[in-house]
Amino acid sequence: MSTVTHESNAARSTGLRPVVISAVIPCLDEEAAIARVVTSVLATGVCEAVVVDGGSRDRTVSEAIGAGARVIVEPQRGYGRAIQAGIAAVRKDAEILVFLDGDGSDSAEFIPDLVLPIIEGRAVFVLGSRVRGLRESGSLSPQQIMAAHLGRLLLRFVYGARFTDLSPFRAIRREVLDGLDMSDMTYGWNLEMLMRVAAAGLPAREITVGQRRRVGGASKVSGNFSAGLKAAHSMVVTFIRLAVRLRRKRQF
Repeated sequence: MSTVTHESNAARSTGLRPVVISAVIPCLDEEAAIARVVTSVLATGVCEAVVVDGGSRDRTVSEAIGAGARVIVEPQRGYGRAIQAGIAAVRKDAEILVFLDGDGSDSAEFIPDLVLPIIEGRAVFVLGSRVRGLRESGSLSPQQIMAAHLGRLLLRFVYGARFTDLSPFRAIRREVLDGLDMSDMTYGWNLEMLMRVAAAGLPAREITVGQRRRVGGASKVSGNFSAGLKAAHSMVVTFIRLAVRLRRKRQF
């Protein structure tokens, strides 16, 4: 089982060699936020920001490009599908991949803290916990908080992992991600990664990042009851299906 260590969110300077880091940012109709997100990401020293647009009907694409992102369009819907498209599009020499949402709710200034344990060799995966730390009022819906607690309990009960959140804000070593065999194309993708990291016993860390209110637009999940139910259903189905699959794999 993986050991999840909770760390402070204060970045420390190191004399280690530069590392190629790529950020993957899925989004849909986020023209109010995406330029700010891309600018903030690139300001942390990330080598590239790959925005995966799901067919926005507003100015998301032009705003992202104007801020310095490389944009690819994934016409087929599905959060996991968008993430996978972004992974396929990053630089071939990328050593660490960072994932965050394009609505401005994830604090990009914590990226150095996310990647530092990986750079120093203390972890191969780092999760940014939204439920720990400062949260702006209204930044997380009740269903998001409930999903975080449910996911935490399931992961601890089945795998002994002590993640506190299902946050999309995370970093992982590229070669490790390639070996996880990720397959979910829905909102279950984030949970699947945590399950596979825990089941494989990989060294993992968690840092406190808190959460901001999204910048404009409407949430595709928390702001829509029907979409929230669909995402919750996807999470449960993903957990059960993958837990059975991983258990069978360990038996052989």
